[in-house]
Amino acid sequence: MRSNEDIKHDVDALLQGDPKLDSTDIASKVSEGAVTLCGFVQTRQEKHAAESAVKCIAGVHAVVNDLAIRPNRDGKGTDPEIARGALKALRQELPSVWEKVRLRVCNAHVVLEGAVPRQDLRARAERAVRRVPGVLGIRNSILVQPAIPDGDLADAIEAAIERNALVNSEHILVEVSHSEVTLTGTVNSRAERDEVNQAAWAAPGVTDVIDGLTMRR
Repeated sequence: MRSNEDIKHDVDALLQGDPKLDSTDIASKVSEGAVTLCGFVQTRQEKHAAESAVKCIAGVHAVVNDLAIRPNRDGKGTDPEIARGALKALRQELPSVWEKVRLRVCNAHVVLEGAVPRQDLRARAERAVRRVPGVLGIRNSILVQPAIPDGDLADAIEAAIERNALVNSEHILVEVSHSEVTLTGTVNSRAERDEVNQAAWAAPGVTDVIDGLTMRR
């Protein structure tokens, strides 16, 4: 088990070396593998990037993100500027479905609405808008509309799992009810578990994935 000091050293070094972050006002605390980030960042994107980076460090089991957003007032955009920037970001990120997404901006907070066929597209839309300068908050109300019947959806997920060379699909069961996917069975590692979950989320029309998988000891 890694010591708190070693983990903190890696956390601080990673944050200071990340070109996407201004770590000047970020401090970290570590206790039994749980990392707390506190201080200030300028954008929601930086706050999210800091948390995502720290999660990848060996020995980190949990991240408490207490970073506050303190935007650079000189660079703050107006709501119309943010709206134009968000539309441009959606066009670039989702060229085939961006017209299915609607957005509203009020006091630098963006509400996303509309419907897309897959959960990953919903997540990508939010990530794209989060990168727009001046955005202080996002509410993602985009719906994922089921694209195929439950039985066909289960078959599609099972086929995707079977094609994955990193997964042993013999002991995995996929059940679908009203576009909600339940995964049960056993996997050999956390990496294999992640691959199975990603295959489920990537299927068209999936609105939720319940992970009932267990890892072999």
